[in-house]
Amino acid sequence: MTTLALVGNPNSGKTTLFNTLTGSNQHVGNWPGVTVERKEGQLKQDHTYIIQDLPGSYSLSPYSSEEVVTRNFLINNRPRKVLDVVDATNLERNLYLTLQVMETGTPMVLILNMMDLLEKQHNRKINLKKLAYMLDMPVVGISALKHNNIDKLVDKIHDDEKTYAMPTYDPRLESAIEMIKNLIKDRVDEDQTRFYAIKIFERDQDITDQFEFSDKQLSDIDDIIKTAENIFDDESDSIVVNARYDYIARIINMCVIDNGDFSMSVSDRVDRIVTNRWLALPIFVLVMWGVYYLSIQTVGTIGSDWINDHLFGTILPTAATNFLTFLHVAPWLKGLIVDGIIGGIGSVLGFLPQIIMLFLCLGILEDCGYMARIAFVMDRLFHHFNLSGKSFIPMLISTGCGVPGIMATRTIENDRDRRMTIMLTTFMPCSAKLTIIALVSGTFFPNNSWVAPSAYFLGALAVVCSGIFLKKTKMFSGDHSPFVMELPAYHLPRLDNTLRSVGQRAYAFVYKAGTIIFLSCVAIWFLSSFNFKLQMVGENSSILQAMGAFISPIFAPLGFGDWHATVAVLAGLIAKENCVGTLHITFAGAGSATAFHEVLRANYSAMAGYAFLAFNMLCAPCFASIGTMYKEFGDAKSTWRAVIYQTSVAYMAALIIYQSSLWVNHVFSPVGVVLAAIVIALIFYGLFVKHAQSDSEAVVSL
Repeated sequence: MTTLALVGNPNSGKTTLFNTLTGSNQHVGNWPGVTVERKEGQLKQDHTYIIQDLPGSYSLSPYSSEEVVTRNFLINNRPRKVLDVVDATNLERNLYLTLQVMETGTPMVLILNMMDLLEKQHNRKINLKKLAYMLDMPVVGISALKHNNIDKLVDKIHDDEKTYAMPTYDPRLESAIEMIKNLIKDRVDEDQTRFYAIKIFERDQDITDQFEFSDKQLSDIDDIIKTAENIFDDESDSIVVNARYDYIARIINMCVIDNGDFSMSVSDRVDRIVTNRWLALPIFVLVMWGVYYLSIQTVGTIGSDWINDHLFGTILPTAATNFLTFLHVAPWLKGLIVDGIIGGIGSVLGFLPQIIMLFLCLGILEDCGYMARIAFVMDRLFHHFNLSGKSFIPMLISTGCGVPGIMATRTIENDRDRRMTIMLTTFMPCSAKLTIIALVSGTFFPNNSWVAPSAYFLGALAVVCSGIFLKKTKMFSGDHSPFVMELPAYHLPRLDNTLRSVGQRAYAFVYKAGTIIFLSCVAIWFLSSFNFKLQMVGENSSILQAMGAFISPIFAPLGFGDWHATVAVLAGLIAKENCVGTLHITFAGAGSATAFHEVLRANYSAMAGYAFLAFNMLCAPCFASIGTMYKEFGDAKSTWRAVIYQTSVAYMAALIIYQSSLWVNHVFSPVGVVLAAIVIALIFYGLFVKHAQSDSEAVVSL
């Protein structure tokens, strides 16, 4: 088997090309030791070729776990050939990685993707023959999205490998590199000496430590580097960076023809509005309102109403009851099947159309390039609150599921920013929380289209306020890490990619309902149907009622201090969807979705329902996310600290929401007033009071 390495910058179209070259012959897993996705597949035209899709990287000077994986694979695994995917519309930026890969000495094929967009949107042409001549390697222009010239690329893959020329830089820099090469030429393969020499010149400590140089050799190397730094009047790593960009500039001057240097592309014109300092956030708010309006209020609701009211409200319960009665099934088993399983799981699956619609809208926004702009806009906002823009990417991923969102924090180099992002990323509403959002908005605010998207912005507000507070603590103080990302050109979303993504997420939701939630519904039905003597009783005398009644006073100031809502909150720790299923089971006899909504409105006020939503939105996530947090933190203490902090924020937010609604109606609860006053004072202190920090003095700590 021949191994090919597929490399490229993020947003270069590398994943689309990988899917085109391999089709369904793919395997997905994680790289050993890191939570970075590993993809490999067989070339469709020739199964003797294995394509290893390496994580998207901007350089081989690793700052993130993705870049570490890419560099280690190229250096240690020595693939037969590298397929370097370059965004043709952003040649200058992408060629920087190309030069670094060339320095590894591995045969390459340079793949210029998005050639169809180059002239149409950027008024630019690239002379591929000149580019191939200057780089001394095969170059092929393609469109992975439209499958243009894929056959030519496959031909290049099959061509015999050869050793290509290395890029050469300023003669003064080349002299220093050559001297270092002479020191290591007997320790590494000849074709890799240049790569290692440049890394040593850049003072890459990981690479330097591998050679175990003597003190004399280290002194000689230091003299070489300092001499070059004096000549260039710059740091060694900056010298190499400038040399590479000078080389790229020469290539661009020789190979690229711009027909409209002073004209703006369509993407540029759109970005003048979408990323405008004043308009970006209002536009984002309106976009998210539209997403939730389609998902929760209109299109998604049509399917959910039919499933809740008809399929799981009458058709399946009636059919199951008649069939079980015909079989003379025991009443307890009939109750388990009809009320526990069909009622519990049905109350969750009823929201599937709304979740599918949400995923579809978010998938379209992501595929067309808008979500990359939002990351840029949020970076500008986050900087004002001492947060890194890189924190928004895990939070964006968390809108699907908190587990991969927490894993995505691995891309944040600054350890304090990474740990803080792990604590905050699950504040954003995942697909499981959407069931709670849909239930509360549909039950208590059926005619208000802003309630559902407000849950999204409530999560963002919790992130921002927490960033202000936590950055004042000794544990998280310090400068945030810089944020660099590409803004891909706007383009029409590819429907098959979007639908595939929606299908995978919907399947994961249904699979979860058929496993974790199924078992949870059975357990909840049992606890709500039997007492401690294992006698079948009504739900108001059950084990679950006793457990909930014992804890429920804690939630009384939040407006939902009864045992039904209390046990729903506890069940939500297993999976957030359980909140809905548990309420449906404990309010036995609610019947159809309409009747269920009427029961909820009869037991809770509208603002109590919203407080319930806020608490479950912000409190500790499900067990799977907590387990991932523990794995990423690496210790139980940090995990407990995060869980306690999240739950505290949730309690304070829900308390203020509910008590404020009482104050507006001139209703005052002594306990509620005191607690709300304490919470408001704590929030004011955390957000607005500055704390002096010093090495010898402990400031605010969690």
